[in-house]
Amino acid sequence: MARKYELRQRAEAQAETRQRIVDAAVALHGSVGPAATTISAIAERAGVQRLTVYRHFPDERALFRACSGHWAAMHPLPEPSSWAAVDDPAARLELALAELYAYYRETEQMNANVRRDLPLVPAIQEVAASRAPYWESVHAALLRGWNVRGRRRRRLGAVIGHAVDFETWRSLTRRQGVGDEEAVALMVALAGAVRS
Repeated sequence: MARKYELRQRAEAQAETRQRIVDAAVALHGSVGPAATTISAIAERAGVQRLTVYRHFPDERALFRACSGHWAAMHPLPEPSSWAAVDDPAARLELALAELYAYYRETEQMNANVRRDLPLVPAIQEVAASRAPYWESVHAALLRGWNVRGRRRRRLGAVIGHAVDFETWRSLTRRQGVGDEEAVALMVALAGAVRS
């Protein structure tokens, strides 16, 4: 009985240490970015030795997967299936962009750091690639119902792809100084103009 208790305590302590390491890495990715985050900095912030970090995460890929999973659980992306009930494509786009832009505002610093460092850190590229199906489902959900074909459909697809992009939101709200609601309205108007 005592042995089982000790094993459980040890497992709990290991899980707690692992979580502290993940929390430390996520905090550093959000502040200095993944490319500038070192194992030494993670260890110091987590209150452990470098060897402990490597014991839990033998390579960068394992650490980024854990960080990405933790981050995604804390900051879930908007769910495209929730927009399916909206029949009008312009209203659906408006709803989707409002949710996406609120998400971008909440997660701006992390998104900016990760996107900036994406070309520098192959492990991030793998995590980003795993999100491609999500963005494909967003695009498909928002392109449905516009009743356009051929060249106009391709253009509308390009506008929708542009509208849902983090850098579009950032350009409109940070560099051009418009609010989220106005940014949404501008993108919906642009999609409507392409449809016409």
